[in-house]
Order: sequence, then C-alpha cells, then structure tokens
Amino acid sequence: MSAVWPDIPYESWRDTCSALHLYTQIVGKYRLARTPWINHSWHATLYVNARGLTTSLVPDGPGGVEVTFDLLAHEVAAAASDGGRACFPLRPMSVASFHAQFRDLLRDVGGTPEFDGRPNERPDPVPFAEDRAERPYAADAVVRFFHALVAVDRVFKLFRTGFLGKVSPVHLFWGSFDLAVTRFPGPTAPLHPGGIPALSDEITREAYSHEVSSAGFWPGGGGVEFPAFYSYAYAAPAGFSDAHVEPAEAYFDKRLGEFVLPYDIVRRSRRPEAVLMAFLQSTYNAAADLGGWDRAALECPTGTPRKPRPLFVAVGDPEA
Repeated sequence: MSAVWPDIPYESWRDTCSALHLYTQIVGKYRLARTPWINHSWHATLYVNARGLTTSLVPDGPGGVEVTFDLLAHEVAAAASDGGRACFPLRPMSVASFHAQFRDLLRDVGGTPEFDGRPNERPDPVPFAEDRAERPYAADAVVRFFHALVAVDRVFKLFRTGFLGKVSPVHLFWGSFDLAVTRFPGPTAPLHPGGIPALSDEITREAYSHEVSSAGFWPGGGGVEFPAFYSYAYAAPAGFSDAHVEPAEAYFDKRLGEFVLPYDIVRRSRRPEAVLMAFLQSTYNAAADLGGWDRAALECPTGTPRKPRPLFVAVGDPEA
C-alpha cells in the first residue's frame, strides 16, 4: 500500500511551522551539547519515528535520555534509561515558554539542562529565553506534516540503499529544518566559503569537507514558499545546472544553486514514490557523471528485504 502523501500548503501553517522549527532547535541543541562529535554534524540531528521526531538515545543522566516530539499526541516527552519519564503538551506558547518547560523536563528525568541558547541558520536570531512572542500551534497541520515526513523518510531510506560508499543516515537537520540524505564519493572538496547566518564557518567547512550529492525535503520557508524537494552537489561540477533531470517539473534554482521539485508534483502523481525516486536518482546521476565519480565501485542495486549484497572480489585477488 502506498504511503499517505497529505496536502501540506505552507502558507496555511507558516507560523506553526516556524514555531516547531525553533522547538526542534532547542531539543537538537541539547543532543548537540551531550553527544560526541561525528563527521558532518550527524550527531546533532533528529530522526523520524512512528509518532514524530526523536533524538535517539543521548548519553546523559542515569545512562541515556531520549527526547521525542510526539506529533500525534502533541507532546514533548523525555524518557531516561532508568525508567524515568516526563512530558509536556505542545500547544500555543512562546519559544521562551517551550525553552523553560524543556529544561524542567530534562531535570525531571535526571538530564542536563545546559546547552546553547541561541537559534542557528536564521537571520537576526533572538535567544530562546528572550523570544516571548506568542506562537500558534495548528495541531491538524502538524499531523499532516508528520505523515508527509513518514512518506518521504520511507523513499529516502530506499534510495539510500543503492550506494556502497559513505552515505549519511536519513535525518532531520534542525538548523535548516530539512529531512536529508547525502552520498559521499570520497574526494575532498574545496574549502567551503561559509557565510550561513548564525552558523560557524568552522562547522560548515567540516560538513562539506568532501564532495557530496545531497537531497532533502523542506516544508517551506527560507525563500521557497512551498513544500519542496531539493538536490545539489558540492562542489558542483561544470554543467550540473544544465543537466537533464526527472520529472519534467523539476528545475534548477540559480539563487539556491540546487534542483527543486515541488512536493505537490509528487503528491498529486499516480505513483508518488516512483516520481520522487526518479528525481533523486536523476539528480544524483548528474552529479556523479559530471563529477567523474567511480560509479561502478560506489553503487549497487536498490536493497530488498532478506537479500544480502553480492560479494565483490577485488581486482587482482587470486580467487577472482
């Protein structure tokens, strides 16, 4: 059965989306503060689960603490490895109120409520504790967004299986509020210029230390005022912006430096998963072919349940 692909028009829940984005930054910064650094900031992200978004287990408190956005019950919950659990409701509130309640939540389960208190990747960021403007919470829109995340996560995870090289988890970056998956062919990349608002150039340059083909999903915002998929290459090879990609409705946004496919094109199609896979594969193909990547060594058939990868024998092996 096909996953649910709900209608999620950005304008109708813009303010709720902005609030949820900031709330995920607060929770993400807690994970960032307590988790040892992993390449490309993979240690800081959130993951889609059966009810919303989770930090996974954070090394803190009595052994570990997991924080979950339950987007069906509309609450934030913290569970500790010693059995402790606490939660508070997601509802109309200020960012400052969420920040204070979340810190209390961590204390209740034995966690450490100390983390950076400033938003990232937003122009003119207001410290969380000082952002007292009341924010709405449109529960129905949040549920639709969650179901969209589940549908996208499923396709991204399938796409991820077709790569033998280094590849990221499918994860949500709370800085830019996008669900993403990234393939790395191996070569180092030119030094990234940095310049992302409220984000250290040191972090950006570490994230883009190697060449990538990256794809993701935004609910809207940041200059794209509709839900959309994106795909880019860093460093983009010559001719990338002019490459032929699928479906026909996908286009290269010169301002963003990325291919863009509106979510509604996927949602309204007869085979949403196939349309999205075509976008992911064709934009990756453009990056790999134009970048001169060793595709034969990096790629494999899309994964299927209970089927191990074929054995690859190195050239020159006496058993070859």
